[in-house]
Amino acid sequence: MKILLKNANILDPSSPFHSTTQDLLIDNGKIVKIDSLINDAADAKVIKHQNLHVSKGWFDPGVSFGEPGYEERETLENGLNVAASSGFTKILLNPNTVPVPDSNSTISHLIKMGQHKTTSLYPIGALTEKSEGKQLASLYDMSTQGAIGFSDFKSSLISGNLLKIALQYAQSFDGIIFSHPINGEIAANGAMHEGIISTKIGIKGIPTLAETIQISRDLQILSYTEGKLHIPNISSAEGVDLVRAAKKQGLKLSCSIGLPNLVFNESHLEDFDTNFKVFPPIRSKSDQQALKAGLLDGTIDMVSSMHEPINIEHKKLEFEHAAPGTIGLESCFGLLSKIFPLDNVLRFLTRGSESFGIQSPSVAEGEMADLTWFDPEKIHQLKAEDLKSTSKNCAYLGIELQGKVLGSYNNGQLTINP
Repeated sequence: MKILLKNANILDPSSPFHSTTQDLLIDNGKIVKIDSLINDAADAKVIKHQNLHVSKGWFDPGVSFGEPGYEERETLENGLNVAASSGFTKILLNPNTVPVPDSNSTISHLIKMGQHKTTSLYPIGALTEKSEGKQLASLYDMSTQGAIGFSDFKSSLISGNLLKIALQYAQSFDGIIFSHPINGEIAANGAMHEGIISTKIGIKGIPTLAETIQISRDLQILSYTEGKLHIPNISSAEGVDLVRAAKKQGLKLSCSIGLPNLVFNESHLEDFDTNFKVFPPIRSKSDQQALKAGLLDGTIDMVSSMHEPINIEHKKLEFEHAAPGTIGLESCFGLLSKIFPLDNVLRFLTRGSESFGIQSPSVAEGEMADLTWFDPEKIHQLKAEDLKSTSKNCAYLGIELQGKVLGSYNNGQLTINP
């Protein structure tokens, strides 16, 4: 099927058509022509909007759905449809399932389930068997089936020696190890950031020490092994400083930040709304500002929506007992656009995939079409009835968003929003 985008403002610094308004003709999954006026495409499906902008397809380095094991939260099919309608053409899928993907067969199953979709699915395999932190899983076998990296979701390895072995072993096949920046012993049963608000409302907090001590250990092990490490969702100013210093040393290191930590700070927790309970926790205003600065200067490589569907019965509990997590794919672009200028937002949403060896083709003639289009000025309020996600645990309901995703195209598949 041919697709013709009319009068689209191309925003892609790697493209010779950057910051120009053009027609784009897509045929058989490839951009075959870009011109100020294309008339010779009578058989093409025409996409035309006021204030139409187009960029490279967007990337999210940390998404959870539910299937297998938690299909009532989100199936793979609906989750990928939500991602595509939110502008994300590439996602890394967290090993947040039952069973966890710790073998080549479970990885190949996820790959097969994600085929023929606008959004490309790249599964993260479990780092240890059953994510129990005791014995390394079959990392090489999973990598041959398409595992993009290895992580025990939301759990860091207690054993520094096991992390050392994993970083050394993964070098033989250029594998990437994920290490979550949390020391479980120090975090203990904390439910929010340890600070003024946690003291005020009487809820046990998680100190930033739980993050910084883990990052410090992991970076020392990384320096020793010279492997590849990804730190997902750092949340503190001290964590940013540690990563910045490590990158100056030339370590093979990448990191991400979660959307909630950019949008909120601990003051939003005073009303005990469990939708604001996420992990890592929303921290202080000074942490929030340091995270924004780290993202702008490139210390933080990428943004994750931290999309995590949760059953309502696990959220409608007292704050200490509620499960952490919020969905975020559908609100990510509109929230980032309220915080940063558009060129920065697109930079954050389109960079990072190269850290995992995932190609992101330019908006140029002859390139495969991997595109997201949107209206950056459309103002709208996020309402529960508008959510396409099966689970509705959303911290952003009622917030005014700036910018609306209109559609996406990738893998020869088209997604259009009404």
